[in-house]
Amino acid sequence: MTQVTFYMVEQADDAHPAHWLSACELAARCFRQKKRCLVMCADQVAAEAFDNLLWQQPLNAFVPHNLTGEGPAGGAPVEITWPNNGYANRPILINLSDQMPQNGQKFRQIYDFVPAAEDAKQLARERYKHYRAAGFQMSTEAANSINEKQDG
Repeated sequence: MTQVTFYMVEQADDAHPAHWLSACELAARCFRQKKRCLVMCADQVAAEAFDNLLWQQPLNAFVPHNLTGEGPAGGAPVEITWPNNGYANRPILINLSDQMPQNGQKFRQIYDFVPAAEDAKQLARERYKHYRAAGFQMSTEAANSINEKQDG
């Protein structure tokens, strides 16, 4: 059964949305645990921006990643995509899209976010309802609980 974890995110003061920074931490954790994951962005522009953000992480936090269709055969450990772009089969999904992913039951684990902004929070509530209606196991945690010691 698919497990969905929603992370409650505080507002960021820098140039990137706080939930993107949390997604970078989750992607890095998946890589360190040798778990391949997919990052679903809202569109190609957002996917390219998230790809760029991963490149900006410190060298000691490097995460091998690529956009769908680029990179080595079979893709890097972290693949970044957007709806209707296709993607490799991965056990973990990090959802940065405002929508519930198609075929969410294909994933063992889905990470999603509740951003601080009220409009984004409402979209997250809708996704939560859809996940729950689909019968997924649900949990909610604070984004600051993401750390290296957690299992992904």
